[in-house]
Parts: sequence; C-alpha cells; structure tokens
Amino acid sequence: MPRKNANSIEAVGNIVKKCTKVSKEIVSENVKESDDLCAKPKHVLDLNQFKFEKKPPIKIEFENDSPGKEKGKGLWEPNNWKDFLINLRIMRSNNDAPVDTMGCHMSMDENAPPKVIRYQSLISLMLSSQTKDQVTFAAMERLRARGLTIDNVLKMSDEELGKLIYPVGFWKTKVKYIKKTTQTLKDQYDGDIPDTADKLCKLTGVGPKMAHICMKVAWNKVTGIGVDTHVHRISNRIGWVKKPTATPEDTRKSLQTWLPFDLWSEVNHLMVGFGQTICLPVGPMCHECLNRDICPSRDKGRKSPNKKSPNKKSPKVLKEVKAEKLDYVLPTLLKDFEETPTEPNKSNIDIKIKTENSVTENLASEIKDTKVDIELSKKSVAGQNVLKRKSPRTAKQNIKSKKEA
Repeated sequence: MPRKNANSIEAVGNIVKKCTKVSKEIVSENVKESDDLCAKPKHVLDLNQFKFEKKPPIKIEFENDSPGKEKGKGLWEPNNWKDFLINLRIMRSNNDAPVDTMGCHMSMDENAPPKVIRYQSLISLMLSSQTKDQVTFAAMERLRARGLTIDNVLKMSDEELGKLIYPVGFWKTKVKYIKKTTQTLKDQYDGDIPDTADKLCKLTGVGPKMAHICMKVAWNKVTGIGVDTHVHRISNRIGWVKKPTATPEDTRKSLQTWLPFDLWSEVNHLMVGFGQTICLPVGPMCHECLNRDICPSRDKGRKSPNKKSPNKKSPKVLKEVKAEKLDYVLPTLLKDFEETPTEPNKSNIDIKIKTENSVTENLASEIKDTKVDIELSKKSVAGQNVLKRKSPRTAKQNIKSKKEA
C-alpha cells in the first residue's frame, strides 16, 4: 500500500475517535441535565391551580334583615337608656320587692349538696311560671320540708306532689312536668341538671327564660337574658326594643342585640323588682318613678280616681233609671186594668216584679224581691175572674183578645 494512502486512513481514524468522544461527552451531559431536571424540577406548571373549586353560596342580606344595625348609625340603641338604668338601680337599691326575698335564688337549701341545690333551683323555676313569688316560695318550703331530692320526688305520688305545690299556677300540669323531668335527670344526667342552656330547654316544662336564669343561679354562667312577663312588658314600655315584640323570646333576642354583655345578668333582677313595685301591669305608678321624664309611656300611667269614664254610669244613676222605669210601668199597668172590663173573683192582685242582677250588688238587693200590691176597688160585678200576668204586655194582649171575641 502506498504511504500516502496509509496516512490518510490514520487521519480519518483519529477524526472518528474525536467525534465519538465528543458525542459521548454531549450525551453524558444531556443525561446529567435530565437527571437534575427530574430530581429538582424547575419552572414546571402546577395544574392544580387550574382545578375548578365550587365556592360557597353568597347570602345577600338587606338592611331591614339586621335588627341591630341602622344605616349610617351603626348599632341601634334606645335613647337615654344609660340614664334609665342609673335611675332603675336607685329605685331598686332598697331591695323591697318580693323577688329580693322570695325569688328562685332564695328558695334552695344552702346546706344541701351541690347537686341537690342545682336540682332545687330548677324545680323553683319550673314552679314560678305564671305564679307569684310568694306562692312559689311557700310551695318550695313545703317541698324542702318533705325532702326535695330526686329520689324523694320520684317516690311521691302525683296526688301528694300536687298537694305540696298547690296553689301554684297550672299545678296539675306541673306535677307531670316535674315527675318526667326528674326521671330524665336521674337516667341521663346522673342525678344532676344539664350544664348548658340548650340541654336545659330539652327538658319537659323548661323554656328559654328558665334555662338562662338556671344557668346563672345553678352554674354561675351567663348564657342569655332571662325575660319573663315583667321584663317583656317593661322593655316594650320604655322603648328598649327597636320594634314592639309579641313574645318574651322576641324581646330577649332584641335586647341581646344592643345591651352590653356585662349587663345581661343584672337586667332581669332589676326589671322584675321594678315591675312588682312601681311599673305594675295595670295602673303603673308613674308618679313614683324616677324615669317619668324620659319614659315614652309616661302618659299611660295610673289615672286619677276623680276621673270617670263617660260610658259607665255610677250605681246612683242606675238606681234612678230603674226607679223611673218602675214609676212608668206601674201606672200603665193599673190604667189597663181600670179601663178594661174584667171578671175577677178577687179584689186584690199581687204582681211580683222580678229583676235580674244589676252591676252593683246594692241595687240588685233592693229591687230583687220587690213586691207591689195593686188594690183595685171595684163595684160588685157578677162573674169576675182573677188575672195574673208576669208582664203588662201579656195581660193587655189577653184582654184585647177576649174583647174582640
């Protein structure tokens, strides 16, 4: 082989080796970069961000739906309520209301175990519904003397329990409620009462008012305002609710929208005593109230005893009217008998005028058994008959019928 061709072959072989080496280096670098990309991905899009997520529905509330807020004025609150509260505390400082000495917080046996005390507070509140504090306190004293515990109440018969709580309002229904609630406490709460207002409301005969007051008295926890008939009535009178409420529960919800939380436990005791002494249900004594100048219901207080309703007549007027009617009826009746020929066998006719009970007992007693004797002096007429009629109209009609015949 010529030398020239041999040199050219070697040169080609060297070039091929170099190209192979370069290609291997390039491949190795690409593999290394691919491994790095797999180990540490960079600039990789996360497809989860494009995933569709269902958003919760948006509730649209109008301004009228939120009772505690007012447009441009923030939280609603009654006028002069702080001044009213200060005067209310002053008027209640004497603690002269029945609730101060005979309320449910005074009806428990302080020497009893904690479970028994809590049970007695619940029973006291159940009895207080539609009942005055004096009656409730007396019933609680009789129950405590008998032994007011869960076991003793369950051993009592309905008749015995009814005699002990009588005459509280709806005592027959409360006997059933107390028995059923007591059995529930023994079976489900180990002889204790529930420690939340929601669980208390699930007991038979227990409402929101009782539950919130019981939480304060028994557990010393404030969960809401106890609104009874006094708090409900007074809150509407003094304008502490934004709109007039129809039920105590509506009043509670309205009060809790603006009244500070630290006053929730105080407002019930203040208003109940105030309603028992001054702001009475009928004829409130506004002249003794310190809030008479700022109360919106100050013109609806006790009326003067000298004023009389024009639609009602006094007993004296009624008596004069009855006398006038009597003076008119008797001469008319006598005239009918004198002008019409009759055939009586007797000369005297007794007519009893019976009257119904009138508005006043004095007038009724005077007219009820009134007996009027009408003496008819007639010349002897042959074949006369006796006519006895209960009213002049009946007698006159019978006489005319005989005359026509």
